[in-house]
Amino acid sequence: MVRLHVKRGDESQFLLEAACGARLAELAPLVARIYNGRLKVQRLCSEMEELAEHGVYLPLNMQGLTEEQIEELKLKDEWAEKCVPSGGSVFKKDEIGRRNGHAPNEKMQQVIKKTIEEAKALISKKQVQANVCVNMEMVKDALDQLRGAVMIVYPMGLPPHDPVRMELEDKEDLAGTHAGLEVIEESEAQLWWAGKELKESKLLSDYVGKNEKTTIIVKIQKKGQGAPGREPLISHEEQKQMMLYYYKKQEELKKLEEDDDDSFLNAEWADSHALKRQFHGVKDIKWGPR
Repeated sequence: MVRLHVKRGDESQFLLEAACGARLAELAPLVARIYNGRLKVQRLCSEMEELAEHGVYLPLNMQGLTEEQIEELKLKDEWAEKCVPSGGSVFKKDEIGRRNGHAPNEKMQQVIKKTIEEAKALISKKQVQANVCVNMEMVKDALDQLRGAVMIVYPMGLPPHDPVRMELEDKEDLAGTHAGLEVIEESEAQLWWAGKELKESKLLSDYVGKNEKTTIIVKIQKKGQGAPGREPLISHEEQKQMMLYYYKKQEELKKLEEDDDDSFLNAEWADSHALKRQFHGVKDIKWGPR
């Protein structure tokens, strides 16, 4: 299997294994699916952290309002009594005013937080350093773990407008958000390798040969964005090691120059004629006027 080191720009994303004979018309959408799936897990984890801290999402017409304004407008959160966390809640006000402040108790918070850590680890960019390949099954596993934690803590479910529920039901609205700009639609995905676009009409082997043990760096782009930047000749880590090496060499040269310094020859103790002048009584003679 050919190992693909997938990057977005200069940032590593994940490793993926593919057969040499893989059709690029199928491989590019698969890469996009995993890439988008990882983004979904990250968004979900972020919202679940807020859920654990401040409870469920307020209705849109109540968000950002003070308690006085809510009373004055006679607004009511109809979902607050329906969506109660298992084991009861503890009040922790959301200063941003997005969530109702009725957070799960400490035990249920830990259920959510531990699951978030496990899900993040599954699709983490650190998997690249660990030489672990990521596939769509791992992404689905991470989503299933997060879904299970939400069902445990909120057995009655979440409001339909809560971002956590919307993500789990694939109803999230990312229009006009930075998160929306990060997503690459499968039909718009394009792969590049060594400055070349990998054409959908070809096979992977048409570019990398038939060596199943090959590892290549591919970059995912949206169609029409043009060629991504080429990979640097040396990695960032190699550059750091080189700079450290030359810095040490420079310090060693400085030390050698200090050791070769002959300014000590002007010191009194280094004067080879000092003893002779002392015997002749001509030491410390000053030629200026008295």
